[in-house]
Amino acid sequence: MGLTGLEIYKQLPKKNCKECGQPTCLAFAMALAGGKASLDACPYVSDAAKEALDAASAPPIASVKIGKGDRELVIGGETVLFRHDKRFEHPTGIAIEVCDTLSADEVSAKVDAINKLVFDRVGQTHQVDLVAVCNCSGDANKFVETVKLVQSKSNYPLILKSEDVDAISKALEIAAEGRPLVYAATAANYEAMTEVAKKFQVPLAVKGDNLDQLAELVEKVVALGYKDLVIDSGSREVSRMLADLTQIRRKALKERFRPFGFPALAIASNDDVVKEAVDAGVYISKYAGIVVISSADPAVILPLVTLRLNIYTDPQKPIAVEAKIYNIGNPGPDAPVFITTNFSLTYFCVAGDVEAARVPAYVIPIDTDGISVLTAWAAGKYSPEKITDDLNALGVKDKINHNKIIIPGHVAVLSGKLQELSGFEIIVGPRESSGIPSFLKQRWNA
Repeated sequence: MGLTGLEIYKQLPKKNCKECGQPTCLAFAMALAGGKASLDACPYVSDAAKEALDAASAPPIASVKIGKGDRELVIGGETVLFRHDKRFEHPTGIAIEVCDTLSADEVSAKVDAINKLVFDRVGQTHQVDLVAVCNCSGDANKFVETVKLVQSKSNYPLILKSEDVDAISKALEIAAEGRPLVYAATAANYEAMTEVAKKFQVPLAVKGDNLDQLAELVEKVVALGYKDLVIDSGSREVSRMLADLTQIRRKALKERFRPFGFPALAIASNDDVVKEAVDAGVYISKYAGIVVISSADPAVILPLVTLRLNIYTDPQKPIAVEAKIYNIGNPGPDAPVFITTNFSLTYFCVAGDVEAARVPAYVIPIDTDGISVLTAWAAGKYSPEKITDDLNALGVKDKINHNKIIIPGHVAVLSGKLQELSGFEIIVGPRESSGIPSFLKQRWNA
């Protein structure tokens, strides 16, 4: 159980300096106790107090790192049940299974397919995160050979999926440097599997048959001196797994129940790819740290990647693009200039519809802190003054030989003042970006 706010307050310097972002040290202590602040935010806390408050300042769900380098996956570190309370910290890792019963050619083909699962969404690159090598054959040597082959074909971190301690040990001899996740310690093998994980210093998944057994098993593994854990209740029926994931998160956050204070893993693998995709989507929504599937079909992966992006976007920080001049096609000095905002969805709608018009153009997203046109206008962030400042800073007049810019139809009210301040001739464009192709055909004449 974590410390109370008053217990934490006794350890703080009581300066009420506000440098932590809270109005008083007591308010900061209460936020810290609730898992909604970090002790690092206090610049005056002593080393002794840091040590004493370490447990209270740690998130109720531990962070676990899998892999190394650019492909390192961090899961856990969560502090809230609902995204609107603050935000979710680390997106669910998506793992795709490769069984060691496949031939070498089949393994290579599947890993190649996994490597190609790269998608561009709202200007960001998204992909899967892990390859789960499964000891489907039960043969330790075959498992090791498959691990070798997968490592040679992909840079993704691995999940070594076997309950055979000997198979895991042999696989770690060649794969431990990449810091794979070992799956799994069970009631039958937890002592030996924990020793193997400790020896190679890799994260370990603990798998129970139900929540009660999982809690007991985690306590036993922690008692052996290992806490770099991922947990799995063992449920495979979707409604049961959803209930388990929800209870794990609630017990960890609301009651600080330490056996459940680790990120959870869910297996969604199914021969029916539609059911697999739906089940994986449920687990991504609530509250899997890793979801394991078998399909490498882009039609299965893209919806999951998109869902994950939507859920794990910080609600207090919209996705934004850089405020600069974007070339659509190969625009010259006669090209039209569209003014929009840097909310990514707004920008990509405008850019896509300009591209569909087959008219080379410039698109300029004004920096509105990543909010849409009407919202930014209502908040005073899409004002004639702001637009003029950004246009001057970007040197738009040096790009064109005409003096016209096109603003969204929803903010036609800005046109008079904007023309006065900027010196541009203001053309009011369509209200919706879908009207851009016909607008250019009828109205644009540089």
